Amino acid sequence: MNFKIDKFVIAIIIVVLFAYFFPNAGKDLPLNTIGSIGVSLIFFFYGLKLSPEKIKAGLKNWKLHLLVQATTFLIFPLIVLCFYPWVNETNKTLWLGFLFLAALPSTVSSSVVMVSIAKGNITAAIFNASISGLIGVLVTPIWMGLFLNSNTPDYSLVAVYKNLFLEILAPVILGLFLHRFLGSFAIKHKNYLTLFDKSVILLIIYKSFSKSFSDGIFNGLGLPMLASVFIIAVLLFFTIYFLIGFISKQLQFNEEDKITAQFCGTKKSLVHGTVFSKILFQNASFLGIILLPVMLFHAFQILTISVIAAKKAKNKI
Repeated sequence: MNFKIDKFVIAIIIVVLFAYFFPNAGKDLPLNTIGSIGVSLIFFFYGLKLSPEKIKAGLKNWKLHLLVQATTFLIFPLIVLCFYPWVNETNKTLWLGFLFLAALPSTVSSSVVMVSIAKGNITAAIFNASISGLIGVLVTPIWMGLFLNSNTPDYSLVAVYKNLFLEILAPVILGLFLHRFLGSFAIKHKNYLTLFDKSVILLIIYKSFSKSFSDGIFNGLGLPMLASVFIIAVLLFFTIYFLIGFISKQLQFNEEDKITAQFCGTKKSLVHGTVFSKILFQNASFLGIILLPVMLFHAFQILTISVIAAKKAKNKI
């Protein structure tokens, strides 16, 4: 079996290294403004590509949808929450990073592509991945607000929702409204739009890590700690993957629905992660550490699901 390293993962590594060696490269540029405009455009195009007809058609398979969304926004965070009693000042930021990872929505493009390769329920994958992003706008800040309110004096859930509405929800609604006029254009040029999305995400990652490196946040984070974060991310992934498989069996899902549940239910969106972190944590110096579990999980999930999808596709030939 040929292993292909995702080019976006390579790009992320390069950007983080660039931020380490050149943390002040963009100091004369209005990166905050550029990032905010870029985020709004990402979700405007996201709305353009959403088909109301497909969303309506996908509502029928409610057991599958309920399992995926419950896993994404309830089971994932609750597993991380189990370790809260062992949180102290030393590991608190990393734990918040894992909670942030657990509270994020699923990702659209890779979920649908991998389900398609594995011969799963593509319609259900499109529905769940699409609706997950909208639910995440409401649910992710609530999970983080439970712990940021008491620890971050200037954290305001009202202000967070205001920014989420202006930068994310309003552009999505506008995109949905214009879908009938510009939807075909967005779908036709989806590769260019994906490139734009990734460029904005890389910009936000650079800004986040350059500030963290400048403020010395990673000084006490050696290779053993990085390895521990990666191992925890791997264990979290497989715990959710096999748990969904077990529940799918109890619900008597067919193989196509089981594939969709496991692929969509284990995915976490790096796009939403970087965008939400920009709004939830503002310019906090520890933002790089918050994003660390998300990026490591993202890289591992893409590699692992790609291998599983290829294996399932081969078995069905």
